[in-house]
Amino acid sequence: MMSLLYSVPIVASNATQGAENGGSAMTRLFIAGAIVVGLIVLLYPMYVRLIKLKNKTKEAMSGIDVQLKKRYDLIPNILTIAQKYMEHERGLFDEITRLRAAAAGIKSDANTIGEKINLDNQIASKMGQLMVNVENYPQLKADGTMMQAMQTYSEVEEHIAAARRFYNSAVNELNNAVEIFPSSLIAGMIGINSYPFFETDEQSRQSVSASDYLK
Repeated sequence: MMSLLYSVPIVASNATQGAENGGSAMTRLFIAGAIVVGLIVLLYPMYVRLIKLKNKTKEAMSGIDVQLKKRYDLIPNILTIAQKYMEHERGLFDEITRLRAAAAGIKSDANTIGEKINLDNQIASKMGQLMVNVENYPQLKADGTMMQAMQTYSEVEEHIAAARRFYNSAVNELNNAVEIFPSSLIAGMIGINSYPFFETDEQSRQSVSASDYLK
């Protein structure tokens, strides 16, 4: 009888300790859950913003591609007309044709945009050189078809410049988010990287105007 009485407090003590341990485990679980929820609430908006910025950059990249395709489609027409008069510019024609084919064969994405930008800067430079050389061929300057083609080319270049500004603005926002803490951590986790700016060399910065060459 005495042993039974002694065992009751021991059982009660074990039950109390078990309840305390269970309560402690629940508390730790609740705290861990609260931390996870807090992190999600904090980080999810950064994730959403990064995705939106990446998609905006891809949209801007597509806009440049649309305008560059217009340039690619127009160049053969210009060269065909110019070849009738500019027999001594064969090397320049071949170089423009080669660059055009290389650039047109590249689909712009995060991995290829740098190469695409480089090729198109070279095309713009060579086309600018061609425009300057037109000055030496009075008959070409008097060709109405050439005048019209050059005017169209000038308009396309203006559209490319506008698309380039939109792209660079989108890239600037994305790169800031990718490179600045703490969103840089999320960017690294989901594989979003910086994009290159669409910059031009000094010669390509000068807009091409048909009226400057075909007077």
